[in-house]
Amino acid sequence: MRLLVVNPNSTATMTQKAVDAARLVAAHGTDIIAATSKTGPASIEGYYDGAMAVPGLLEEIRIGEAAGAQAAIIACFDDTGLDAARTMANIPVLGLCECALVTAGFLAPRFTVVTTLGRSRVLIEDLVHHYGMAHRVKVRAADIPVLDLEDDHSGALDKLHRQIEQALMQDGAEAIVLGCAGMADLALQLQSDYGIPVVDGVSAAVKQAEALLTQRLTTAKRGSYAPPIPKPFADS
Repeated sequence: MRLLVVNPNSTATMTQKAVDAARLVAAHGTDIIAATSKTGPASIEGYYDGAMAVPGLLEEIRIGEAAGAQAAIIACFDDTGLDAARTMANIPVLGLCECALVTAGFLAPRFTVVTTLGRSRVLIEDLVHHYGMAHRVKVRAADIPVLDLEDDHSGALDKLHRQIEQALMQDGAEAIVLGCAGMADLALQLQSDYGIPVVDGVSAAVKQAEALLTQRLTTAKRGSYAPPIPKPFADS
């Protein structure tokens, strides 16, 4: 299997972090292909950044599919451009938020997503509602700018720990979902620290992409994800 992992922002170190997490869980024989948007913002923190990232994201998926990728994973927890990508591509396209929520739903009746900034929390709450999980999920923001996750001296990890501890005490969370691709490298350590399932969206998306390909399934094209019908040229 050839899985394309596309970072819709332009920070290459975040791409590498997502790819490392993907390769850690990929099955033997699964080839993980990395792509970084050439035109996206340095980080995606809310609706505006996400909108600016979509054209570069779609171009990387188009190139990757033409080069032989069999599925694509959008390495941003905001599921940036997911519906547009599914409309464009002829291969399955998966988003981290949707995959992480589904995976956590197999493991716990109640769980909390811990993300970065407040404006990202609002967007993720909308996604949780859209995916039909609002009755089971709370979303917390740790007040961490995304790029602080790249800085070991930023205090980001301490902030993340505080929100996880509050989720356990106040939300009744029985599992944690990490609400940013930049947290992908922390999942196993946090799971060991707290003794509960900690779901990383990159890992969840890889395993679900492999499951779809094994079953020879791809995105439906009859309705919402049907490609647009070309409009005829206007009469001259």
